Amino acid sequence: MATNPGLFTEWPWKKLGNFKYLLLAPWVAHGGYLAATKGWRAADLGYVAILPSLLLRALHNQAWITASRLQSARGRRQVVDRGIEFEQVDRERNWDDQILLSGILLYLGSTYLPGGQHLPLWRADGAALIALLHAGPVELVYYWLHRALHHHFLYSRYHSHHHASIVTEPITSVIHPFAELVAYELLFSIPLIVCTLNGTASIIAFEIYVIYIDFMNNMGHCNFELVPNWLFKWFPPLKYLMYTPSFHSLHHTQFRTNYSLFMPFYDYIYNTMDKSSDTLYEKSLKGKEETADVVHLTHLTSLHSIYHMRPGFAEYASRPYTAKWYVRMMWPMSWLSMVLTWSYGSSFTVERNVMKKLKMQSWVIPRYSFHYGLSWEKEAINSLVEKAICEADKKGAKVVTLGLLNQAHNLNRNGELYLQKCPKLGVRLVDGTSLAAAVVVNSVPQGTDQVVLAGNISKVARAVAAALCRKNIKVVMTNKQDYHFLKPNMAEDAAENLLFSKTTTAKVWLIGDGLDASEQFKAQKGTQFIPYSQFPPRMARKDTCTYSTTPAMVVPKTLQNVHSCEVNEVPLNCNSAGTLMLDLIESTNLKTLQNWLPRRVMSAWRIAGMVHALEGWNEHECGDIVLDMEKMWSGALLHGFRPVAQV
Repeated sequence: MATNPGLFTEWPWKKLGNFKYLLLAPWVAHGGYLAATKGWRAADLGYVAILPSLLLRALHNQAWITASRLQSARGRRQVVDRGIEFEQVDRERNWDDQILLSGILLYLGSTYLPGGQHLPLWRADGAALIALLHAGPVELVYYWLHRALHHHFLYSRYHSHHHASIVTEPITSVIHPFAELVAYELLFSIPLIVCTLNGTASIIAFEIYVIYIDFMNNMGHCNFELVPNWLFKWFPPLKYLMYTPSFHSLHHTQFRTNYSLFMPFYDYIYNTMDKSSDTLYEKSLKGKEETADVVHLTHLTSLHSIYHMRPGFAEYASRPYTAKWYVRMMWPMSWLSMVLTWSYGSSFTVERNVMKKLKMQSWVIPRYSFHYGLSWEKEAINSLVEKAICEADKKGAKVVTLGLLNQAHNLNRNGELYLQKCPKLGVRLVDGTSLAAAVVVNSVPQGTDQVVLAGNISKVARAVAAALCRKNIKVVMTNKQDYHFLKPNMAEDAAENLLFSKTTTAKVWLIGDGLDASEQFKAQKGTQFIPYSQFPPRMARKDTCTYSTTPAMVVPKTLQNVHSCEVNEVPLNCNSAGTLMLDLIESTNLKTLQNWLPRRVMSAWRIAGMVHALEGWNEHECGDIVLDMEKMWSGALLHGFRPVAQV
């Protein structure tokens, strides 16, 4: 919102939410009716093609969002080396409003404008006229309109909304108040209206012009330099006809320079070009990929998790998970993305964060949760993880956190396998057990004298049980086999507090993977379920029982560029090909339980690597090694991380 909103700043369909797309329904239905009754030859192709054109524009913009976020995660050729936050993502979530407005204007023009019906596919004279009208009137009028919008009166009421984004993303280009964007749409329609009225309009020329506007808008706001300098050396006048991302980025940081739309020659003519434009362009082109101190390794979860990643759908990634019915319609794309990801032979960077002087990156191993249960995938997964660890070591990283990769103990023995294969590693491997266990232990309410430990006995479960027993808290296990497995591994002074019982009155249950609904119903009403697993349990109890988040902490404000929520998800069943297929179908239909952590909350396994690097510790935490839990917990609090319950 502008600092002092003027008239018609709100979009008229804002309160409709996603129902705003129904505004196009009458025209879309009419176009479909014409195509069905008259056939494609007799129907008005220009009218019918409007909807596919709008969908193509949406895909085009989304492609820019994904490319920009992947590039910014690597930190290579970035123009403004700063992060964005949730506030900006929320402000820019309505980027599709501009496409909707364009669609309404195109339908109106195709219906009522003389000469706007039954356009030919192509006319070269019309395309040339569009180019001339854009370079002349459109660029000139836009330049002076833009300068006027920077006058205090108009800037505070309208244009300040756009400039609230100092670090731009491609979709920043269309984030404006309603009245301002209407002015732009009318301006950009001048070439189209003139061609329509003089009979030189064509479908392909119109589409090329619209795509050109979107392309240049997205490129100018993508915040990484991609225009090669050989273009300007090959054709020097091009510098007056095409701007670069670094050129327009200066407008967002300096405000009073580089006003041009896409062609900088008006800034040259009126002496408003920023003197550092060429220097910043060259500097941005030479920018090298950033070296991370901490690399967090993770992987994709369900088929739809590709949309909830940071480079996926920005709005989805920025909010705690809620099922969307329209995501089901994208299952073909979900399956295609799974195949493409599976065939990709290396990890890729999806997120970059900075905390004080510490630089962090998140790398995704191109495998989904269900791959971990397939015996024929184990060797390939281990090879991918080993390759990523060695690459991080080669690039000078201090710590690699194994994150979700340790969900299968028999896959890599909690990371010990990689130390055996690469004994000369300089990077420290941290599985995060100590902090995850510390979060669970400190989540147990004060005054509790008895807890139930139920679920698969993981490394974290063993650490939690040992810590609670040392505090003289009785730990009751309901599975006899797990009890006999854990008891001999406990210290003598703590083992007496580890008990086995089929029944218990404890009101605190520590639960992990493998706990089914029937076990949860054995707990008394009002029980607090505290997960110690990376994946949340299925919340079977709908009564007075409560469920805590998986081990996680709130990150401090000093951790920058956090604008996506972290996801944990129930792993898919891989006991057989049949159950695997059923679970994949359920995942596609959004029936698997996904538990997005709240905003600015990260898993303890991930935070452990940050604390390890911030403290400068030199030990590995993998295999059977568990670092000092109290030391890790104190270190996390010292650096500003806070328990979720305190926020």
